[in-house]
Amino acid sequence: MIEHPSPNFGPRRDGLTPALIVLHYTAMQDAGAALQRLCDPASEVSAHYLVGADGTLWRLVPDEMRAWHAGAGAWGGAGDVNSRSIGVELDNDGASPFPEAQMAALERLLDRLMARWAISPSGVIAHSDMAPDRKADPGPRFDWRRLARGGRAVWPAAAAPGDFLSDAAAAGYPVEAGPDLVLAAFRLRFRPGAAGPLAPEDRALMAGLAAIDAGAASA
Repeated sequence: MIEHPSPNFGPRRDGLTPALIVLHYTAMQDAGAALQRLCDPASEVSAHYLVGADGTLWRLVPDEMRAWHAGAGAWGGAGDVNSRSIGVELDNDGASPFPEAQMAALERLLDRLMARWAISPSGVIAHSDMAPDRKADPGPRFDWRRLARGGRAVWPAAAAPGDFLSDAAAAGYPVEAGPDLVLAAFRLRFRPGAAGPLAPEDRALMAGLAAIDAGAASA
């Protein structure tokens, strides 16, 4: 791991500690450009970690501090996601596949962070999950199934379809963004390429996702 401190951070508020890991893509030319922006005081953005396309890992902000990566949004009915999360940026332009070396480095990082902070697989989320009105990262090319197979994220099995928005709220989505945006964010992660109005498949998978979240809460 390469230490590359960013000045863009502050204390976590209200005594909060990390319960989420938010995954992003940089949408920049390369990791060097991303590092420059994430460490520029004028940009007022940062993340705790940056994972290069070749697997190089940089730490920009200590875990204990509040990096400025998530912005406005909510998850699990609570805002100030920055105070409740660790932000991980992935060097990716938003349209390209995520290379094997990068995914393997991310998995090693997730293993360490999840163990240190007792973060459950359901706590590993997309930036688009918590900010469906603003963000689309890490996008439809990101391999969430791979993370789920390794216990580093969740992947729902279809369940008896229920009310889509009620189940979305139970799963953590900020449903105040509206049904269309929540559906779009859900599909980015769990049904990439799907289009058109809400379908039975969406309702069944969202019901399954809500069931996972309920099980994690009761464990």
